[in-house]
Amino acid sequence: MSRLKEYFKVGEVFAYFIRVFKKHDPNDTRYPLNFNIRMMHGINRISIVMFLVCLIVIFVRRCVM
Repeated sequence: MSRLKEYFKVGEVFAYFIRVFKKHDPNDTRYPLNFNIRMMHGINRISIVMFLVCLIVIFVRRCVM
């Protein structure tokens, strides 16, 4: 049972979402910020938003039709 709980841990995923969508603190040295990292986070933001929009569209199509 504990092995099954290991597969469904999502705390790190939500922590990443929070870190991607919040403004970067220039005093935070844990996560360096350069051009490549900024672009990666920007692309991740776009893909997360597109994924959520698609989930909503699929949910609406299933409920309405």
